[in-house]
Amino acid sequence: MNYPSTSHTMKVPGATLYYEVRGSGPVLLMIPGGPADAGVFSGLAGCIADRHTVVAYDPRGNSRSIFDGAPEKQQLDVHGDDAARLIETVGTGPAYVLGSSGGAQIGLNLAARHPARVRTLVAHEPPCIQMLPDASQVLTATQEVYDTYLRDGVRPAMQKFMQMAGLGGPPPQAAPPLPEAQAAFARFQGNMDYFLAHGLWPISMFVPDVATLRAGPVRVVVGVGESTKGQIAYRTAVALAQKLGTERATFPGDHNGFGARPESFAATLHRVLRGT
Repeated sequence: MNYPSTSHTMKVPGATLYYEVRGSGPVLLMIPGGPADAGVFSGLAGCIADRHTVVAYDPRGNSRSIFDGAPEKQQLDVHGDDAARLIETVGTGPAYVLGSSGGAQIGLNLAARHPARVRTLVAHEPPCIQMLPDASQVLTATQEVYDTYLRDGVRPAMQKFMQMAGLGGPPPQAAPPLPEAQAAFARFQGNMDYFLAHGLWPISMFVPDVATLRAGPVRVVVGVGESTKGQIAYRTAVALAQKLGTERATFPGDHNGFGARPESFAATLHRVLRGT
């Protein structure tokens, strides 16, 4: 069955958020990372909308979620508050949450600071760099990415970022891109400047509140990609799971497996959310 999405906007302090809703059932909020927006989850949302009311949104500053004024440096507390308001707007109780990469960092902030809004959080490869034993080396490499951006612009900086993250190899075998995914990719390109100028450092430096998450009511599952072992985001996810003493789930594909393999990713996500 086809579940068409509906588009909405919501006013929040300092910005207007764009979000999409499709399907029926318990709310599942999807939070994209980096320069991505709601469109990165278009394939996955279509595969799981028969079991959930899927809500995907553009974090403020990306694509269609615009600031009231000039662009501002990302703040994880602000992102967490935005996600909590969105859950309150679209649902009648706590939501399931999937956050990927920087979106997982937002999800971790949300779960620690707004636990009443979250039933289960799946944090897929959050880049918690400061939890690594070689954090200083990775942060030095991150500084090099930022300096390259200031000196040479977006393209050389993103090339260096992809190399640092271990994402520079050949692309995985992917499903044919949906038209909305093609349109989303064009938007992502327009978000690169904002990500490098205002998002790279706040996302990289964020440290989840492990003590609060361990003591809190929210079930947290840390996700890793089956083909990302050795990459920074895989290592940070493992480090976080160890500190939380929580479950770790392996998802199909790489860091962006939800895009390349949406059907199998959805099946794994469904099992994880059910606790099986």
